[in-house]
Order: sequence, then structure tokens, then C-alpha cells
Amino acid sequence: MIRRWPAVAARQWQARIGWQVGCNFTPSCAINQIEMWQEASFDLAVIERELDLAAGLGMNAVRVYLHDLLWLEDAEGFLRRIEIFLAAAWRRGIRTLLVLFDSCWNQEPTLGPQQAPLPGVHNSGWVQSPGPAVLADASQHPRLQAYVEAVVGRFADDDRVLAWDIWNEPDNGPDVALCDPETLAAKAALVLPLLSHAFDWARSQRPTQPLTSGIWLGDWSSRHLLSDIQAVQVARSDVISFHNYGDAADFVRRIRWLRAFRRPLLCTEFMARPTGSTFEAILPIALKYGVAAFCWGLVKGKTQTHLPWDSWATPYLDGPPGPWFHDIFEADGTAHDPAEVEFIRMLTAVGTAPADPAQLAA
Repeated sequence: MIRRWPAVAARQWQARIGWQVGCNFTPSCAINQIEMWQEASFDLAVIERELDLAAGLGMNAVRVYLHDLLWLEDAEGFLRRIEIFLAAAWRRGIRTLLVLFDSCWNQEPTLGPQQAPLPGVHNSGWVQSPGPAVLADASQHPRLQAYVEAVVGRFADDDRVLAWDIWNEPDNGPDVALCDPETLAAKAALVLPLLSHAFDWARSQRPTQPLTSGIWLGDWSSRHLLSDIQAVQVARSDVISFHNYGDAADFVRRIRWLRAFRRPLLCTEFMARPTGSTFEAILPIALKYGVAAFCWGLVKGKTQTHLPWDSWATPYLDGPPGPWFHDIFEADGTAHDPAEVEFIRMLTAVGTAPADPAQLAA
């Protein structure tokens, strides 16, 4: 078995690429990752226009979700579209963090035309990859292995790829995994071995980019407090990633917990204005500690992530009651908050120089 990177190699990687700041990117024309990537709905003009907005903020990275069904349907076409996206981002000085699997939202992904957004509901059309039915069907696991090996293998030595996010929130709960607690426990039992296998599948391709999978809930102040899934995520990751939608104090606390692993840190999801996770609160801390930071969302669109999470229970048919939950721009490029945009530009202008390796090792 190919082992994960030594900690010193991970810190050298971070020193080479410098501070990474970006967004979780889904073009406004797509309700989910399938609609983003399918040939019939892959809209390069919209993607390039919205990557221009990211570059205009000084962002140098985007986090983008893939889907196993896209490879199953049209492997070469899917890989070609990934290549097109990587090239478009790279022309704008942006590296791409690619997410292979995801346990959030709708449990029955299907190819073809995707549903229309539910009025007033946050992320109503997002789909899991793979769905629980595939997790439970061992006969389909070889195709998941083939998907991971094909995608990672194609781009294993590509500097445009920042890193590989093996599995997004594999342990997500009933509110976002859309299953009851009993089903969730059964699902976690299925995910755990596949999560470990997925790291092996990706690493078998000897990628020059690091592997990771982000922890997101609970107390991480001691290794013995980690769940079984979190223990695998941390033990198998070359760089440690996490999600945090808390305020500045919570963000600092979690950084301090995770620094005990002595590896580079990436916050691959933050920014929910009503929770106190704002650019003004979080980005200066991320810069101070050298933590890569990816906000959720860029342009308001079919995902409707400008609406709060609780819109799943109570749709906001007249829009959010206050500031947007996620996202930064209207589809025409108008900023939701012009002062916020200027703040982001100010931070990225001073923060993207390569880090001092001695500081990273401290």
C-alpha cells in the first residue's frame, strides 16, 4: 500500500503554493454537479464568466464537485470537460480542488435533465455521489474504483489540480443526508470501508497533489474524540481539511485543535453570514494561521444557496429575511455587498505570497 505523504512533504507543498483562498464553485446555470458537467448542460460561457468574477476577487482556487454517474455514462467526455474546466480556471490563475464523492442532500441521483429548483429552498436539487443504493450494492463498487482511478490517473501530475477531496461529509446527518437516524447509522457502516478504499484507489495513481477529506462536526480537541469515520479521514489525509460555519472564536478554536496534526490546514467550507461566519470575521484569521479558505458559493443561481438551510423546513418564497446566507454576486455580476467584495480583494492582495516554511513548521 502506498502511504500518505510525510508531514514535511505536506508542508513543502504548502510553502510552494502559498495561501489558497477561493470558493465552492457551481455555475449559476446548474442546480447540482450533474447538471454542471453533463454534455447537454455544460455551459462554458457561464463558467468562464463566473470564473472571471472569482479571479476579480483575487481568488486563486475553487473547489468543484464531480459525480460518479458522469463517468459511468460518458467517461471520455466527462474527462474532456474536466480538462476544459481546469484550463479555463488556470488561465485565470486558479487551481481546482476536485471532490470525488459526496454524502449530502438527495439520495437518488439520476442522469439526464435535472429537476427545477424548489421555490424558496436552499440547494433543493443537490445529489449524493454515490447514492445509498450503490453504497449497499457491492457489485457496483468496482465501477466506483474504476471512476476514482480514471479521474485521478488522468490528472495525477497536473499542477492545475490543487488537491483531491476524496469524500465530502461522509458522515452527514439526517438534516442534510435526508435520511432518518436509523438509516444514517446503516449508511455510515457502508461508507466507512469505502472511504478507506477510496483513499487507496486514489493513491494507487501516485498523484503529485495531496489527498484529503474534511471533518466537520463534533469535538476534535483529542484524537480519542474522533468518530470512526473522522479517524479515517484524518489518518489517511496528506493535508487536513475541515468545514466550519461558526463565528471567529469557534474558527480559531478548531484551527488550534487541528494544528496538533502538524500538517497544512484547509477550511474547504465556510461563510454563512447569519451564523457569524463572514469574510470579515474569518478571512483575517485564515490568513494569520496560513489556513486555506473556501467560502460556499459565488454566484446566486439554481442552487439557491443564498437562502438559509432551514428553508428545507420553511421555504423562503420572498427571499431570505436578511443578508444572503451564502453567495457573493448576482448572476449579472452585481455584488450582494460591495464593501464585502472590497474587503476580500484587500485580503487576497496581501495574502497570496508564498508562506515561510519555518512558520508553517511552528
